Amino acid sequence: MGVTTLELRLADRIWLAVALLHQLHPNAAAFSKTEIRQELDKSELGIGTNPASVNAHLKQHLVANVPPSTGKYTMLFETRVGFLRLYRQGDLIDPQRRSGRGSKYMPRREEVPSQYHHLLDWYEEWSRRQGASSVADWELDPLMQLIGSGKHIWADEHADEYVENLRREDI
Repeated sequence: MGVTTLELRLADRIWLAVALLHQLHPNAAAFSKTEIRQELDKSELGIGTNPASVNAHLKQHLVANVPPSTGKYTMLFETRVGFLRLYRQGDLIDPQRRSGRGSKYMPRREEVPSQYHHLLDWYEEWSRRQGASSVADWELDPLMQLIGSGKHIWADEHADEYVENLRREDI
């Protein structure tokens, strides 16, 4: 007999709920935390969960681009404050989540009831398709193109000396 919904880890329950939302709303870029909580309840993935634990997972534990507190999962990505989607290859990850062994970005098939396996298959294709465009979008972002620009200005002196010299020029 396989895994039951009640045996699922909270992180996997949340991931599955967000995957369901992505399938139900394929044109939505991300989902509010309220929408995710509602999907947990509607799909019965939220049965027996602690609301405070769900909030902590949605705020920090699962979100790739925020500093971790305990776990270093990269299952979700915050597109703007309060809005999350599933993580995909090419998304920026907080540097503190990169250290140590590999981070979990999706549930393990053997730890998920078979009724949800189609979501794991869907995700791999979705992530591959979406990931390719997200890298291109990132490379085209005008702010990201500024990384490293201007470094020649203080290349011959220490940053503190550079700032001190600027201050002297203002006098």
